[in-house]
Amino acid sequence: MPDPWEIDERLEAPSALHRSWPAVERDPARRRVSVCRPTRRAIVLGSTQRLTVVDSAAAEAAGLDVVRRRSGGGAVLVTPDDPVWVDVWVPVDDPLWTADVTGAFGWLGSAWAGALARLGAPDAEVQGPGPGACTRWSSHVCFGGVGAGEVTVAHRKVVGLAQRRNRAGAWFHGACVMRWDPSLLLEVLDLTTGERSAAAAGLESAVTGVADVLAERSSTGGRDVPERDDVVSALLDSLP
Repeated sequence: MPDPWEIDERLEAPSALHRSWPAVERDPARRRVSVCRPTRRAIVLGSTQRLTVVDSAAAEAAGLDVVRRRSGGGAVLVTPDDPVWVDVWVPVDDPLWTADVTGAFGWLGSAWAGALARLGAPDAEVQGPGPGACTRWSSHVCFGGVGAGEVTVAHRKVVGLAQRRNRAGAWFHGACVMRWDPSLLLEVLDLTTGERSAAAAGLESAVTGVADVLAERSSTGGRDVPERDDVVSALLDSLP
């Protein structure tokens, strides 16, 4: 029987949260969860994105760090409260481990969908390992497209996932949007005024937040709108 999940609470700058996971480095044979709460706001770029996708002067004026992660995808704006950021480590000898990099997201996407169902969104759907949905802005903004294991509600992305691996296991990043507002992110990307307006319009129909969804439903008899800690608790309760 696999070990239970070891849970870390990490309160650090985004650069530190992406750079290392000390508990995993000390004992990579144990499965772990890291509930991450960044102490600073930052734009986090995917591993293949160039720094020039960000207007550095605009980012500095907005008080945003610019950080690169080692996993792929587009840019993500992280703040202390949004998105809900939870990382997961699975060692190579764990029953959840698979050598199939794309298929490895499946169980984690199902756990996130289970969490959203607990919160009042039973229609959450997990993207399979095949080709996902892309928009014109997918290469710029992580939430502009839907990849393997990622979760949508009413065809709008709510949870984004990314993965990095080494010989000891797989480190999964998970980000669940609470309230979707891409204005600050788009403000600091190196886009023309026209591109920025088009991106805002395109992303409005492609992305939503769990609080946005449930706020709409609460007015018609749904549950109370969740807060960040509610989302974390629901995910921990949904892990296999």
